[in-house]
Amino acid sequence: MTQLTATDETLDCQSCGACCAYSSDWPRFSMETDEELDLIPEEYVAADLGGMRCEDDRCTALGGKLGVHVACKVYAVRPIVCRTCMPGDDECLMARERHFGQAA
Repeated sequence: MTQLTATDETLDCQSCGACCAYSSDWPRFSMETDEELDLIPEEYVAADLGGMRCEDDRCTALGGKLGVHVACKVYAVRPIVCRTCMPGDDECLMARERHFGQAA
């Protein structure tokens, strides 16, 4: 398999969404301030207040169909872990492999 890079046009986040549906343990809060956390609508925050609310492994703030078209409902105020996940990084490729059987 060819290693994909962050500049590869096949890594379109809005037609993927795998990273937001990889694990209910992944969208965890880590370095956010209380003020930043207060901006995330309560309905998308897990009951334990430790991360984003998930149904199965999918973040409830992710709208759309994986692999077709997706969008984050709280993109402007998403957690740091979501901001740091980049197209083509290890987390991205691992999530794509799990959902689609390949990195692209």
